[in-house]
Amino acid sequence: MNQPVVAAFDFDGTLTRRDTLFHFLLQVAGWSAFTRNMIVLAPTLAAYGLGLLRNDLAKEKVLTRFLSGMPMQALQEQGVSFAAQALPRLLRSVAMRRLAWHKQQGHRCVVISASLELYVQPWAQAAGFDAVIASRLEQVDGRCTGKLQGGNCYGAEKALRLQALLGAKERYTLYAYGDSRGDSELLSMADHAYFKQIPEDELN
Repeated sequence: MNQPVVAAFDFDGTLTRRDTLFHFLLQVAGWSAFTRNMIVLAPTLAAYGLGLLRNDLAKEKVLTRFLSGMPMQALQEQGVSFAAQALPRLLRSVAMRRLAWHKQQGHRCVVISASLELYVQPWAQAAGFDAVIASRLEQVDGRCTGKLQGGNCYGAEKALRLQALLGAKERYTLYAYGDSRGDSELLSMADHAYFKQIPEDELN
């Protein structure tokens, strides 16, 4: 019996042409507050760029600066709006054609991303994905803390969460698509791994 096939797509830089988090934060904050926050965060971003600060710690510092104390309902509404209005302009056409090909083959399609679930989820559902694995914001009393609930969906965490969703790797054939070191473990477990490259031969 043939095994089921799963296609796992990273989001930023794979399905999209660039990072989406700061685009989302700009929408939430507006230009004036965004600029002020980025000036305050400059040392944090520099430390991350130099490899002196872990990805998850840098990300939580950014999220805390921008989002701490905001009502989660308002952020969820912003996420839905961002998914519908901003994300379509950032998509890579070749990646969307590859997604369509997998769907035509009857493969199970999953987004697995360090980006925020509150905008990846509504976009992915509308795009026809079967499941979404992404970073989730922590909330207390209905307000965002700026922390990540369950940690950042990055690196080894991607592989762990995919296996938690689908079970042992031996049960399915995996196509995986990524573009950064945060996708290394996911790509390593795939039967068909594509790093910064999406084949188009089957699409013709």
